Amino acid sequence: MRGVVLHAPGDVRVEDRPAPKIIEPTDAIIRVSATCVCGSDLWPYRGIEKLDGPVPMGHEYVGVVEEVGSQVTTLKPGRFVVGSFWACDNTCEICRSGYQSACVHRVLMGTLGTQAEYARIPLADGTLVATPGLPDADLVPSLLAASDVLGTGWFGAVAAQAGPGKTVAVVGDGAVGLCAVLAARRLGAERIIAMSRHEPRRRLALEFGATDLVTERGDEGVARIKELTGGLGAHSVVEAVGTQESMTQAVRSTRPGGHMGFVGFSHDVSLSGGELFSSLIHLHGGPAPVRRYLPELIELIVDREIDPGKVFDLALPLELAAEGYRAMDERRAVKALLIP
Repeated sequence: MRGVVLHAPGDVRVEDRPAPKIIEPTDAIIRVSATCVCGSDLWPYRGIEKLDGPVPMGHEYVGVVEEVGSQVTTLKPGRFVVGSFWACDNTCEICRSGYQSACVHRVLMGTLGTQAEYARIPLADGTLVATPGLPDADLVPSLLAASDVLGTGWFGAVAAQAGPGKTVAVVGDGAVGLCAVLAARRLGAERIIAMSRHEPRRRLALEFGATDLVTERGDEGVARIKELTGGLGAHSVVEAVGTQESMTQAVRSTRPGGHMGFVGFSHDVSLSGGELFSSLIHLHGGPAPVRRYLPELIELIVDREIDPGKVFDLALPLELAAEGYRAMDERRAVKALLIP
């Protein structure tokens, strides 16, 4: 099969890879209908996250079940499915508490690589959620968004306690941040402040439900949030970048007693214990338990109540994956959809 392989920073190739096979009786093989480039894929692409030789890429996916292992009971060939970037059994004690991304048997899908024509999905009964039927073609991008960025943005908004009467600030205008805006609106937030200085992303933030736009960053961004909130800071802040600047900005934009959800893939971030102690804020975040939200998100998408697929502003055949990486790296695209 054809699949994306990262050989070195900036060196993305689409190559012949071995087609996946059933290894464990709990596996499924899917024919990938759509996959995409994630912002977190740019860390190794830029050389910030070190590589150990050529690696397969991709952890977001939707597709059609081709084959199932002997112990898979809930899925049959022909079903269209959505899965999370963490494979999970969905039965262990941690999964049952709603944190499937910390499943005791979890498998990171990025280690298998889903930017490919086919993918092996471990723990298929726990990981995959079938749609009611074969979805209309125009729904596939939104279902793909549910595989990671929508579920991650949703978790960020939930972790930040977004809801009625709340002012929510979102730090980060990538696909996750934009989906956090959508989630905050769906959760009933009264006011949603999107922090963005890029016009196409600002327009989409408004379409997804933002009420205010802030272009400032760092200390100036914090000052602007406080200016908009009577000097107090936001009730709820979602951090969706993962850098030192974004984490510091998010902490300082949260009012005492407020909640901050951090879902940006963190790199080289350190927070002052003294500042956290005096801030009196709640912190909750990490790798999103997307599987917790998939049934609800799929229903909202299939019923056409939300359209998160709008975050894909570039669609390419899988063979042109390298251009998708370049476009996102150069901020010419929010998110690149790849069609095998």
